[in-house]
Amino acid sequence: MKERIRSILLKYWGYTSFRPLQEDVIFSILSGKDTVALFPTGGGKSITYQVPALVMDGFCLVVTPLIALMLDQVDQLKKRGIHAEALHSGLSYLEAEEILRASIDHKIKLLYVSPERLTLSFFREALREMRISFIAVDEAHCISQWGYDFRPAYLRIAEIRPFKPEIPILAVTGSATQRVLLDIVEKLSLKQPHVVRQSFFRPNLFYNVLYEENKTQRLLQLLNEYRGSGIVYIRDRKKTQQWADFLKKSGIDATFYHAGLPWDERKKRQQQWIRGHTRVMVSTNAFGMGIDKPDVRVIVHLDMPDSIEAYFQEAGRAGRDGKDAYAWLLWNYEDISKLDRSVQENHPDFSYIGLVYHRLGEFFNLLPGTGENASFPFDLQHFIQQENFQPREAFYALKQLHHLGLISLSDPFFQRSRAKILLDKRGLYKFQVEEPQLNPFLEMLIRTYVDLFDHFVFIDEDRLAKQMNTTKDIIIKGLMLLRKKEIIAYEPVIDSIFLTFLTPRLKQEELISFQTQYEKLKQKRHVEIQSMKTFVLNMTKCRSQFLLSYFGEEKSKRCGQCDVCAGRGKLSMSDLEFDELLQRIKPLLEEPRDIYEIFMHFPAMRNLKVISALRWLLDHGKIESLPNGKLRWKKKLSHE
Repeated sequence: MKERIRSILLKYWGYTSFRPLQEDVIFSILSGKDTVALFPTGGGKSITYQVPALVMDGFCLVVTPLIALMLDQVDQLKKRGIHAEALHSGLSYLEAEEILRASIDHKIKLLYVSPERLTLSFFREALREMRISFIAVDEAHCISQWGYDFRPAYLRIAEIRPFKPEIPILAVTGSATQRVLLDIVEKLSLKQPHVVRQSFFRPNLFYNVLYEENKTQRLLQLLNEYRGSGIVYIRDRKKTQQWADFLKKSGIDATFYHAGLPWDERKKRQQQWIRGHTRVMVSTNAFGMGIDKPDVRVIVHLDMPDSIEAYFQEAGRAGRDGKDAYAWLLWNYEDISKLDRSVQENHPDFSYIGLVYHRLGEFFNLLPGTGENASFPFDLQHFIQQENFQPREAFYALKQLHHLGLISLSDPFFQRSRAKILLDKRGLYKFQVEEPQLNPFLEMLIRTYVDLFDHFVFIDEDRLAKQMNTTKDIIIKGLMLLRKKEIIAYEPVIDSIFLTFLTPRLKQEELISFQTQYEKLKQKRHVEIQSMKTFVLNMTKCRSQFLLSYFGEEKSKRCGQCDVCAGRGKLSMSDLEFDELLQRIKPLLEEPRDIYEIFMHFPAMRNLKVISALRWLLDHGKIESLPNGKLRWKKKLSHE
């Protein structure tokens, strides 16, 4: 068997050997055991379910949360000659039916699905006829309320297990604390799972956190110092373009990326960056999931991430080729304040959330007890204006209803039209004889998209208009006419948000039962932010050691190159400056304070000197670091 899986690896991926522990996971699945694989970002998680899928009878059902991610993986697999499909909310009923039929007829080896699809009755009916070899749950931390990206739909994955009780489940994640791991095992009903854990230690990746008031100049310095491909992370969509424009004016080849861009444009920019045609991607956290670019040399966070898990994932996209890479997080007072404010802003009062939910039901004319899995195009602006809501508050209320598992909001994804010929070639020939006036259009369509007979393909109306020397409107009318005559299935571009009610509409008194869950989510958010602040304000523990300890790896070595390690024992100031700082620091630390609180007593220009003095005092045992990250005076200096 070992030779067989290695021959598959060589044939389809071109590798002669597996990475550490990949074979352990594969053999665990092949032996029928439930398995959990904890691999760091870039550790090769997808190979652990793609290879056994090709060995076993039937197909692997892969549950993954992002449509973009699943389609990227399906595209990559098809390029390797592996039969794979994706089933998600962006498909028409006809397309979904075709994919289900292909899976029942043993024509595919991997079927990717979003967790929401698993709950639909038509999928569960088809499930009974499918020969599934095993289920792979990608990004498995999404099943835990203590994970950084909780998805309520993941909680229902275990419901399909009774349909196939004999098959194993593989849960894979690149970010899970011990608490999240236990939650994954419980929520997926795993039976005595075999847990395979790769160390999250990245010996070639160096984490640096720097207090910086002038982020503009520092960013330029970093990108000029670390040559090669890079990512700059920013929280605000509008600012991604502003920063990209600034970098271009400064002579650095850059572009920007966020979820609000059309899909075609996102794909184009992503490919240009992956191929090295663009050096720096300035992006929100929408960029990076599933991106396999090995030679990223530097990651810069201009804004503080929401959680350590999010930071670890994003920083971990650097240095996958094993060569030295650097992650820099630039912060200042305003960043700390923004994080603190975000808990309150993102979590409206529960009574307000209930009001928004009630108005949603009325907006879509749903009676209490109806509407489960009902999906509607959703004009957010119209809803806000009609109900006289404040846009920001209403947005966060909708977001929390999504986190509670009551509704699902999907951004427009398919900003391309799709089509498929419904007749066989004989039937199409007959139609062309009967209606010859449509022949030129049909022939152009078939020449341009040769796979129209086999499956749905993306089509570009603008391109067709140029080829036929006509207008886009004429092309659309022609396609709609062919659809009306049942010659083709044609799905025009979708450009609206869709809102789905995941449960029957609840009465106001029934909604109250979700308040406790909501308060837990709010508390979890507070804990995540406190952990992120502790990481940033930490001055005593190697950055790598801090991150590894957070994920349960206590026995690790100092990296020797992060800002904390590099600053140990250094005192970059005169004795006079140090004595002056000491006189001001000592009384402050008679009671525990974090570095942020200490900074408030000094001009911003002196913060680097303050950090240097505090590190010296820590290294020489004059002050101590408490478990909550605060500093306190330990003993009097000998000369006082």
